[in-house]
Amino acid sequence: MAGPPRAARRWRQAMKALLNLFKLRIGVAIALTAVAGLMVSPGAAIETWQAVVLTLAVLLSSSAAGAFNQFYEVDLDARMPRTRRRPFVSGRMRHHGGWLALIVALTGIAVAAAWLATNASAALYTFLGAFFYAIVYTVWLKRRTAWNIVIGGLAGSFAVLAGAAAVSPHLSAEALVLALVLFLWTPPHFWSLSIVFRDEYAEAGVPMLPVVKGDRYAAWAILGHAVVMVGLSLALALLGPGWLYFVCAASGGALLIRRALTLARAPNRANALASFHASLIQLSLLLLGTIADGWMRASLGG
Repeated sequence: MAGPPRAARRWRQAMKALLNLFKLRIGVAIALTAVAGLMVSPGAAIETWQAVVLTLAVLLSSSAAGAFNQFYEVDLDARMPRTRRRPFVSGRMRHHGGWLALIVALTGIAVAAAWLATNASAALYTFLGAFFYAIVYTVWLKRRTAWNIVIGGLAGSFAVLAGAAAVSPHLSAEALVLALVLFLWTPPHFWSLSIVFRDEYAEAGVPMLPVVKGDRYAAWAILGHAVVMVGLSLALALLGPGWLYFVCAASGGALLIRRALTLARAPNRANALASFHASLIQLSLLLLGTIADGWMRASLGG
């Protein structure tokens, strides 16, 4: 009688490990930014099935890049208490070349699906998003420079551009501004987390900004990025998105700036964690506002 429960438990543990490995929650967030890119772009709407395939393609490519990040950084993950329970480090999954082959295959499938369902431009941006996170950020920059996440932030921007390019390869001003907003969102988000876990990054030898420049410098960099990013997100309402978008962007932006200002005044772990959570809320409201506003305008015929 004990066999089936044990089998079910092992299955649940295996699924949990896979979700952890492929960073599904991050993948969903990236996929939603692609949907936001679709919704913010003026022009004839694409078919529902095309939007679904593109969204899944971005999710798949992002998840593959997340898995590569864990595959490549197994040595770093082993040095940091926060990441020691990841599948490769904990031994729940064996670290071997087969995973690399699977990651490459999944990325190829994602790019091909985006191309077949929409167009070559959307497929290119889908690929570039995964490439920038997996190769540019993880392999080239993370261990070398304190500004690693600034350039690595392009990964989220490319998801916006993938969605926008599916509507039209000629990117609109709305799509470009939203992509820039996502680019500016990434550093404050990760720098806040880096302040919380600064000692772990330092011991692992990862030159995150708080490690190299100190918490106070990083806190003011967070505030500066947040102010510019929120300002651009509000300016986006002048180009197309309406009142619903503006309310969501303003609400989330006000919260983020408030938390970032508190962090700049008192750069400590508690305030950094509050800033980190505020960035998640701000992004959620921004994407919700973009998607809901675009859907409402489409339903009303523009």
